[in-house]
Amino acid sequence: MPHLAKIIIYPIKSLDGVEVTPAKILSSGALECDREFAIVDEQGKFVNGKRHAKIHLLRSQFNIANRTISLQIPDQDLPRVFHLDDERQKLAATLSKFFGFPVSLVQNPVMGFPDDTDSPGPTVISTATLAEVASWFPDVSVEQMPRRVRANIEIDDVPPFWEDQLFAQSDQLVSFKVGDVLFYGVNPCQRCIVPTRHPESGAAYPNFQKIFVQQRQASLPKWANSSRFNHFYRLSVNTRLPLSEVGKLLNIADEVKILSGHN
Repeated sequence: MPHLAKIIIYPIKSLDGVEVTPAKILSSGALECDREFAIVDEQGKFVNGKRHAKIHLLRSQFNIANRTISLQIPDQDLPRVFHLDDERQKLAATLSKFFGFPVSLVQNPVMGFPDDTDSPGPTVISTATLAEVASWFPDVSVEQMPRRVRANIEIDDVPPFWEDQLFAQSDQLVSFKVGDVLFYGVNPCQRCIVPTRHPESGAAYPNFQKIFVQQRQASLPKWANSSRFNHFYRLSVNTRLPLSEVGKLLNIADEVKILSGHN
């Protein structure tokens, strides 16, 4: 039976994730605390993995209940702990020193800072998909792949690319439930440069995108809606949630049921 196997949120956009359960649905449809903060430069542009490979060198651990981050800077013996609300300027100063230019932290507690602001719900992928994609790359472990893809929700007890059922034509939404939470599947997520890099060193995997595109096209399920692939550098599914779901909780082991769409 398809079920929710893992929930991962990223309290600061582009830093490490943390597994949580339960996860609360916000009014935007996003998960509480997911990408709640982002690092920006003086021009207000995101300092993220797309633009700054150096960010992969930072290790971070979050205590969601205490609202703290433990940040490990390369070549420093001990991690430094900051309160995300009370010590934000100190954290920004530490990050500015690391990057070599001034940065600050911005906050959006309602929607966070998703890449797709039209579909800010949790991104969905299956555990089997992550394992299958890892197998395309001899030097990429199965454990590493979720950190490259950075999806929010993993579904288990399903075959690879099962989540490709969760989108249809461009003018249609696919309804599905995780526990008692109603989701609308929108489209396959366009990937950026981040999956091509090692999540800890930032080193680029040779020809990652070329290999990915070839394998993704070859392994696309016959029932999948190929019209949604103007290119095949897409993986996981973007979602929206209706206002009726605000305040509901997602829990590990919740059953997943597709209500409309492909069989």
